[in-house]
Amino acid sequence: MNITPPDPGLLSLNTATVREKWNLREMIEGCARHGIRGISPWRDQLAALGVKEAAKMIRNNGLTVTGLCRGGMFPAADRKGRQAALDDNLRAVDEAAALGARCLVLVVGGLPAGSKDLKGAREMVRDGIGETLEHARAAGVPLAIEPLHPMYCAERACVNTLSQALDLCDELDGGKGGALGAVVDVYHVWWDPQLESQIARAGDRRLLAFHICDWLVPTTDLLNDRGMMGDGVIDLPQIRSWMEAAGYRGFHEVEIFSARNWWKREPGEVLGAIRRRHQQCC
Repeated sequence: MNITPPDPGLLSLNTATVREKWNLREMIEGCARHGIRGISPWRDQLAALGVKEAAKMIRNNGLTVTGLCRGGMFPAADRKGRQAALDDNLRAVDEAAALGARCLVLVVGGLPAGSKDLKGAREMVRDGIGETLEHARAAGVPLAIEPLHPMYCAERACVNTLSQALDLCDELDGGKGGALGAVVDVYHVWWDPQLESQIARAGDRRLLAFHICDWLVPTTDLLNDRGMMGDGVIDLPQIRSWMEAAGYRGFHEVEIFSARNWWKREPGEVLGAIRRRHQQCC
């Protein structure tokens, strides 16, 4: 397979990658210094800086908000909990709109506390997305369902394959109007034997974000031991080729949770490594 290096202008930083040492102000300034043109903030960092100030800084530094992390977490044990989740998602849509984000990433949630009803949790996810969708359409904020690796099914996301995410999209937004789509995060879906066909199924109207990192062998922590691109076993050029063949022309967003390695390093060093590895390994 002969794939040319990616456009460096399509590189984006998911701010979780440097969250241990920098605040959002420093992250925005760091991206600008290192020539990284995209940024995807997390809502706790956004709250600490303030939505208006963050939007102003991002705009003044010429950055594109490739996504806002995160909405979702819809399932709850009772009606009050489900309403609280819905209210929070509506606020997240408004925050994403204020930033001009290309999408609001949905980590949909897992089983409510004490429950073993996986089917019921998935129904709550479907209903929660459906109830958020009208507000998101009106705000001009696409909702991006992020399937997570099955190991997270109980507590973080009971949507675990791209196929499941696209089934929800077809049910809730059958017209493919651009209001609902999916995130392809390689850490979560690289193992899926249907990945190529499901990326093709999604097409450019459903592919709203592309998250990259690597899967280390061995992985010592299933949440906080992701690898820098090139340090693991994911065939990143292959997956990128599938995305591009399906029509995706968006950013490549680096999202690395790394408690034993990258979070301990000086963030400027991390951003330099991201730029190099994006060209060498993707």
